[in-house]
Amino acid sequence: MIISRTPFRISFFGGGTDYPGWYRQHGGAVLSTTIDKYCYLSCRHLPPFFEHRYRIVWSKVENKREIADIEHPVVRALLGYFGLERGLELHHVGDLPARSGMGSSSAFTVGMLHALYALQGRMVGKHELMSEAIYVEQQILQETVGSQDQAAAAHGGFNKITFAPSGQIHVAPVVVRQDRLDELDDHLMLFYTGIERTAATVAASYVTDLSSKRRQLRVLRDLVDESIEVVGSDRPIDEFGQLLDEAWSLKRSLGASVSNPEVDDLYARARSAGALGGKITGAGGGGFLLLFVPPERQADVRAALPELVHVPFRFESGGSQILFYSREEDFTSAETARSEQSIRAFRELEAASAQGDWAIPYPGGAPIGAGAPRS
Repeated sequence: MIISRTPFRISFFGGGTDYPGWYRQHGGAVLSTTIDKYCYLSCRHLPPFFEHRYRIVWSKVENKREIADIEHPVVRALLGYFGLERGLELHHVGDLPARSGMGSSSAFTVGMLHALYALQGRMVGKHELMSEAIYVEQQILQETVGSQDQAAAAHGGFNKITFAPSGQIHVAPVVVRQDRLDELDDHLMLFYTGIERTAATVAASYVTDLSSKRRQLRVLRDLVDESIEVVGSDRPIDEFGQLLDEAWSLKRSLGASVSNPEVDDLYARARSAGALGGKITGAGGGGFLLLFVPPERQADVRAALPELVHVPFRFESGGSQILFYSREEDFTSAETARSEQSIRAFRELEAASAQGDWAIPYPGGAPIGAGAPRS
């Protein structure tokens, strides 16, 4: 049994320059951090005593005999990528909703890669996890995604991630005093808008013609270095928030799907209540709203956005990790024997009993069951 834990991320500056269509010609960079909200994946080889060979539990429960029949695209792609012959059981839980701009899809890909390698008795480095996750998402799945989320999820931490025209990706921790990093953390607020969207769909509205967005992307890239200068100096930390506001204005101009009237209204209300800057995390369109707010104004901002869920968080630096590793009984011989048999279909001897034929003891005294009152 393997349990992997992979962090979600917040990208501050440089988003858009991490798409291969841009950085393969011009280079790119982002400033991002991972936070203490995670994707958890547990997996094990499924014993060969079930009708199905693969059990995948996510927002759906899939019991399948063949890899090709699995609905979850990343699971289907990775099981094929690894060429696994043995059955597998995989369970996913996350601290934040999917399709929310927090790099959850890449966290899943990185975390599953990590878990599958551990299941084979192999530990891999962070750079390898990053590179393979990028390959799976961009080449196998052909998704319109950048390369920053995989790097952040694999490495963890507060980093400048640089993308070279050669395709090389360099993840460098930002050297900053701990008290300064804490000060930045204390000025950030995260709200869930409740708007789900697929990053690839939003990104497709502007990445197909990045050359026409050269001015915006170059400024977004320059803001990475300027923001690092702010956090690495004694300049007022409020300047970081002002840069976020500038970057969000530029990001909105990349494509019509990056923002919408509802998001614009939320941002305007937050600014009126004391936020100095902010952005929609990820590609845009919805998901989480990140705001830079002086601590003394944060209660006002929460009051101005009463319909949104406030998510407290702190920075983290661990990246993807294997939390639990335990060897289980090896059923390889049993699986081989079963594969050579023609097993008849599993079936139920008789119809299931009606709910009224059984009762569950209830702490209040009355059982829940046939004819029993329900509270």
